[in-house]
Amino acid sequence: MGGAAPLLLLLLLLLDGPGPGTAWRAPKSKCSPSCSCSKDTALCEGSTELPRSLPPTLLSLSLVRTGLTQLKAGSFLKVPSLHLLLFTSNSFSVIEDDAFAGLSHLQYLFIEDNKIGSISKNALRGLRSLTHLSLANNHLEALPRFLFRGLETLTHVDLRGNPFQCDCRVLWLLQWLPTVNASVGTGACAGPTALTHMQLHHLDPKTFKCRAIELSWFQTVRESALGVEPFSYQGELHVILAQPFVGRCLILAWDYSLQRFQPKEELAAPSVVACKPLVLGPRLFVLAARLWGGSQLWERSRPDLRLTLTQALAPRRLLRPNDAELLWLEGDPCFVVADASKAGSTTLLCRDGPGFYPRQSLHAWHRDTDAEALELDGRPHLLLASASQRPVLFHWLGGRFERRTDIPEAEDVYATRHFQASGDVFLCLTRYIGDSMVMRWDGSMFRLLQQLPSRGAHVFQPLLIARDQLAILGSDFAFSQVLRLDSDKGLLEPLQELGPPALVAPRAFAHIAVAGRRFLFAACFKGPTQVYQHRELDLSA
Repeated sequence: MGGAAPLLLLLLLLLDGPGPGTAWRAPKSKCSPSCSCSKDTALCEGSTELPRSLPPTLLSLSLVRTGLTQLKAGSFLKVPSLHLLLFTSNSFSVIEDDAFAGLSHLQYLFIEDNKIGSISKNALRGLRSLTHLSLANNHLEALPRFLFRGLETLTHVDLRGNPFQCDCRVLWLLQWLPTVNASVGTGACAGPTALTHMQLHHLDPKTFKCRAIELSWFQTVRESALGVEPFSYQGELHVILAQPFVGRCLILAWDYSLQRFQPKEELAAPSVVACKPLVLGPRLFVLAARLWGGSQLWERSRPDLRLTLTQALAPRRLLRPNDAELLWLEGDPCFVVADASKAGSTTLLCRDGPGFYPRQSLHAWHRDTDAEALELDGRPHLLLASASQRPVLFHWLGGRFERRTDIPEAEDVYATRHFQASGDVFLCLTRYIGDSMVMRWDGSMFRLLQQLPSRGAHVFQPLLIARDQLAILGSDFAFSQVLRLDSDKGLLEPLQELGPPALVAPRAFAHIAVAGRRFLFAACFKGPTQVYQHRELDLSA
């Protein structure tokens, strides 16, 4: 439907009125001075506002070269019988919601060759008889979603001649096109550069990535922390923080009335560096790894009791713990505690009767800073990062961990964390200064996949939140980087920055989903723990 078609249609309607040779004449009812009116038709030109006096029985109204700045709600309530409404060569740029309210009989709406740059999503609401719509040759870069909702009678739509930006804003339009029983002229893209001049109807909606996420601040938990761990106990989600400067493991739970996380219980644990929970039916254990005074095991035997100190853990082996991890070996729960002292030894502690006792000493004299439990090739593995050598990978063999290999080209690695995606196992290696790394398991070795600049990093934490595989690279000197895995490229791509004044020197991150919401906990060494809420954004809206 070309730009001249509406004018031709208007002429046909006019010719269908008074016979040949019949001159224009003023109707019996009053007509505005800027308009020429016949019995059921009006043509208004050059006015600075909408005509105030028009016959209420009008069937056709044309507005040409007017000085209108916008079409407001209810602009045509005084002419409810209109079947055709045409705008051409006008200067207005905005059409508001319900601009055509009351025109339930309107069949033809032509808004062509104007300067319209914005149209509200409910501008066409109530046009239940509309069959022909033209917004051709305006300044529209996008159309609001649901603009055509309720217009089931449409048979012809013309959108050509607009400088559409073919980004996420046109996605809904591309998805709407196959669902409508109408002839639609969409025109071509004016941008972005890669899509310039491409016809809209040739675009594939599947190529548009219009879902975004953001982490927005939600809550601050007083006191600094080195570790944060989520766990579920008796059907309720909890979070436990290792807070060394106040000497405690602090357990938080969601308060449904206050709609925030509130303290529920705390364990006295001076100089604690890690609080690792383990739930076995009605029993709850918490391993408190401490720098001085010895590591401890706390236990709650029944839900109605409080946690009590039950055991001192390997006091001769764990001299300066730096990390603790939970793993299961042959059906038994175990903890591995990485020891960073020159005389200590990283130790595997497994449950034996009432407590947890050393099963194996690992990696003595290497000043380990981190332990990571993972499964490779269907078998338990353990990866230890050390201040003195490259990370070493152990596998479970014959009832003990045996050295399998180390990771080449990975010097000065402070910590390691793994994640799985598309059947592959990936590793995030944290380096304090230099480049932190992402590696992928190839069946025999972790191979370098990606390098990311690190500035004071102690944590490179992968997190699966909803459908998104994220990883957060912390920084003591700059903003921490939130990255998201691009499934097509297989690489982590920048998503968002988190930084001061809220986030200062992060040491651990954890995701918790509760009350239909998703949260990110960030334990900070030089400031209070921060809680962020995970939100999904629709960029096509």
